[in-house]
Amino acid sequence: MNADQYIAARVSSDMKARLHALAERRQVTESGLLKQFVEVMLRASEGGTEAIAPPMPAPDRTTRLMIRLRPDDRLLLRERAAARGMAPATYVAVLIRSHLRSLSPLPREELLALKRSVAELGSVGRSLSQIARAANAGGQITVPNMEAARIMLRICEALHGNVKALLLANQRSWNQEACR
Repeated sequence: MNADQYIAARVSSDMKARLHALAERRQVTESGLLKQFVEVMLRASEGGTEAIAPPMPAPDRTTRLMIRLRPDDRLLLRERAAARGMAPATYVAVLIRSHLRSLSPLPREELLALKRSVAELGSVGRSLSQIARAANAGGQITVPNMEAARIMLRICEALHGNVKALLLANQRSWNQEACR
C-alpha cells in the first residue's frame, strides 16, 4: 500500500499523553497506533466484525529468545556491540527490531554527538545573526568580524558534512549488519 496522504487532528494535552503512553506500551509510534485505529474503524464501518482494536499485551521484558552462535560469530557480536557502546543482548535486540521495522537506530553515543553538533550550530547561528543585524542596521562590519563570519561559515559547512556523513554511515552500518 502506498501511504502518500496525511491526516492531522488537534487533541488535548491529556489525550496526547494517553496516546503516547499506549503507543509505548504497544511498542509502536503514535502515528502507527493512530493508523491502526483508523484501519479498525474503517473495517468496522464497512461491516467488518472487528469493532475495536484487539488488546495487545504489554511488553514483557522477561521473555527470552535463545539463539546459538558459533564462537567466531559470538566474538564478532561482542566487537560490534562494544563499538556501539551496547551490551551484546541489547545490540541484538536493537538490530532485530531495526530490521523488522526498517529503522536505522542511532545509538546513545552517536545521538549525543549529534546533539553536541546541533548545540554548536546554534551557537554559530546566534553569532551570525548578530553580525547580520549589525550589517542590516547599517553598522560597520570590521575586517575581524568578516573573518569570523567566514570561519563560522566553514564550521557550519564542516558540521553539515560531518552530520550528513554520520547519518549515512549509521544507516549503512545497520543495513549492512542486517544483511550479513
